[in-house]
Amino acid sequence: MPLSPDELYALCRTRHFVIAGPCVLEDLEMAMRAANQLAEAADYLGLPLLFKSSFDKANRTSVKSFRGPGLDRGLEWLARIKKETGLPIVTDIHLPSQAQAVGEVADVVQIPAFLCRQTDLLVAAAKTGRVVNIKKGQFVAPWDMKHAVMKVRESGNERIWLTERGSSFGYNNLVVDFRSLAILASLDCPVIFDATHSVQLPGGGDGCSSGERSYVPLLARAAAAAGVQGVFLEVHPDPDKALCDGPNSWPLDLAEDLLSDLQSIWSLRYAC
Repeated sequence: MPLSPDELYALCRTRHFVIAGPCVLEDLEMAMRAANQLAEAADYLGLPLLFKSSFDKANRTSVKSFRGPGLDRGLEWLARIKKETGLPIVTDIHLPSQAQAVGEVADVVQIPAFLCRQTDLLVAAAKTGRVVNIKKGQFVAPWDMKHAVMKVRESGNERIWLTERGSSFGYNNLVVDFRSLAILASLDCPVIFDATHSVQLPGGGDGCSSGERSYVPLLARAAAAAGVQGVFLEVHPDPDKALCDGPNSWPLDLAEDLLSDLQSIWSLRYAC
């Protein structure tokens, strides 16, 4: 039985969780494989997990970059994944006109980091009644995210998550300021750490983004120890062949080990 927006939000305020999946929906078979494998790992570990993938990646470096299957087919695939795996669905929107249709399938409507100041987009996401996950822009100070939060709250929706994904550090690089996690938490929203986009090298691949995948476990474990409510991971069966964000995606076959690490760290924090 799918959780209501209030039930999902309450669950993820009281339990640590993971958002995971391939960056973009390349094809249904690959997405379903990833979702099933993640669902099995999460069930084994007793860890709540939400499946994330995008139907369209509009914020690409090059016009030639792969974007995904589009709204209609993408939502059809996500609905099927949700039905067959039982996992809640997270996906992002880039236009206010996409919000209503996405809200009918997704349990969490995500605002991309580049668009976290877009008022119409935030208001449209809020009005779906779903949980709204706002990714902090690479260019935004953590304390300034209060304004994005207020746009959603004043639109009648209190179900807000905030995701840290690193800050611009010169050209083609990001750095994580772990103080941001505490500052975001002071806005009374569950805080998620995006361990894969935080190792991205934006635009660093001559027409596409590059990344430093090897640092994903380090940052994910550090964020769990620092007390985030959730961790976000883009995973792929073969990251070197991924059509989007491969250099910073974590291999699907290694995902269970990393989830186990996170669960162990969270358990130790509770024990203390």
